[in-house]
Amino acid sequence: MHIGIALPQYGTHARAEVIASFARDAEAAGFDSLWVGDRSLAPVEPSDLYPGHTPDHPYPSEYKTFLDPLVALTVAATATTRVRLGTSTLNAPWYPPLLLARSLTSLDQVSGGRLDAGLGIGWLRDEYTAVNADFRKRGARLEEILDILAGIWAQEVFGHKGEHWEIPRSYVGLRPAQNPGPPLFLGGFSPAAMARVGRRAAGWVGVAMPAEAQAGLWGIARRAAEDAGRDPDALRRHIRHNPKPGATPEEIAAALRGVRDTGAESCFVDLQQCVREPGEALELGSAVLERVRAS
Repeated sequence: MHIGIALPQYGTHARAEVIASFARDAEAAGFDSLWVGDRSLAPVEPSDLYPGHTPDHPYPSEYKTFLDPLVALTVAATATTRVRLGTSTLNAPWYPPLLLARSLTSLDQVSGGRLDAGLGIGWLRDEYTAVNADFRKRGARLEEILDILAGIWAQEVFGHKGEHWEIPRSYVGLRPAQNPGPPLFLGGFSPAAMARVGRRAAGWVGVAMPAEAQAGLWGIARRAAEDAGRDPDALRRHIRHNPKPGATPEEIAAALRGVRDTGAESCFVDLQQCVREPGEALELGSAVLERVRAS
């Protein structure tokens, strides 16, 4: 199983000046991938609660400071040569798909073809309000975005007219380093989201959970792939693990071994809610990496 770590991006870790050195050191330590997430707002009176949270603590307080994910990955791309670079997840319906395609294509070029683009639809209605996007149609918007990305990456002349966007027929000269484009992974936990993974994606960007629950969700994706005439064995999983503050290297390593036992191809740890400093995160993550690789 490939093992990754989240880049310093939010909360007390949101320090742009350390991204490059963190990325270099993580690659040297033996990590296989570097990851970012995507948050745009920390509302004073949020429309929705973050899963598992309460009205007096509606979302992780660290989300009040959040560096742009694609900027952070671009810095990491220029500081490394080997590691894969992933988004888990980029909230695709916030972005005009033409500009999203340009950003992802450019990042794939800058990184020399190392981008794994994980796309999701988010959970906070306020973020959709702020970018003038319809939260109720976020699934349909994602489907159309996938159509547009596939078309732009496959065609030298591309145009699109859909429910949400219209793109005049235009020449497409900017091409990704990966052919036909960066692998697209999708997030989500509903049956509809998992079926979309099976029908349309390279795989799933999920989170660590009990093995039985993950198996149930993954089964939906595999069946949807079969129904769509795709090879379910070609689907891959990138699993995020968010340890709680105070977690020990062995506790975190045990969680990653549990993910490995499910057959997932990749797991990464996000330690930005576990420790306060990027240096602490890299030290703890390296200790976890050593333990998982030794077992």
